[in-house]
Amino acid sequence: MHTPAPALQALDLIRRLKRESSEHKGNAGKALLVGGAPGMAGALLLAGSATLHLGAGWTILEMLDPSSAHAYPEQAELMVRLASFKAQEQLTSTAPDVIAIGPGLGFSTLAKEWLNAVLNFPECPIVIDADALNLIADTPQFLEKLKERNQLFPGRSVLTPHPGEAARLLGITAAQVQQDRFAALMALVKRSDSIIALKGERTLIASPTHEAAQCAQGNPGMATGGMGDVLTGTIAAIAAQGIAHQIDLWEATCVGVQLHATAADSLVAKQVGPIGLTPTEVTLEMRSLLNKLL
Repeated sequence: MHTPAPALQALDLIRRLKRESSEHKGNAGKALLVGGAPGMAGALLLAGSATLHLGAGWTILEMLDPSSAHAYPEQAELMVRLASFKAQEQLTSTAPDVIAIGPGLGFSTLAKEWLNAVLNFPECPIVIDADALNLIADTPQFLEKLKERNQLFPGRSVLTPHPGEAARLLGITAAQVQQDRFAALMALVKRSDSIIALKGERTLIASPTHEAAQCAQGNPGMATGGMGDVLTGTIAAIAAQGIAHQIDLWEATCVGVQLHATAADSLVAKQVGPIGLTPTEVTLEMRSLLNKLL
């Protein structure tokens, strides 16, 4: 039996995000989020809202659903575009600082085209979640591309699976993942050569160059659709700002996981939840906590 992983202690890193009076949006980074297939636009919008509220300089959504690829008056700050089949060209012309892919991505030819383009895009930190994880699990070429990218650009990718996605990546059952979460975490690190945030009760984080850590915060109110999308957007926002504020993707992942869980606990302490706690409420509470910790 392994020794329990030490508790995550990442919130002090937030002080690095404090802005000088002369800073502009370029200092806060350009985040590009890819997903939102037909019927799943909400997942990408939740992730984008988190990226926006957690401080990215630009938040650009590549929306796969044509009927949802329009400006949203209630969140007009989000730059929503219709994802085209010229994904590689779009990435090159946009030159994002951070890419997140997966929320509501689906399994279409267009989804695969974008995942392929993201895995081929050099250097930039990438956050891989949801359907992008399932595509990697189902397509050996994508896993090989991910590993090749990590050889060239180590520490520049994070996978954020829940137990079901972790099981699919490992070819086992979710029950087996939950039976020994630490073993599943380390198997995922080895299989992908990536930073891994294995979500669930006491989220675990590890990477090829970092020992495992465990998030002590969080509560059952977080077990609702969209909560993982918000985490994806949060990590993207911290990583985007980290380019100019000396926070790497490992640190951004640690901050994102702990801030997300701490905000959910803060809301429950105020009798907002646990039942009925929403990802949108958690996003706004994260923004409040982040600004208090600067």
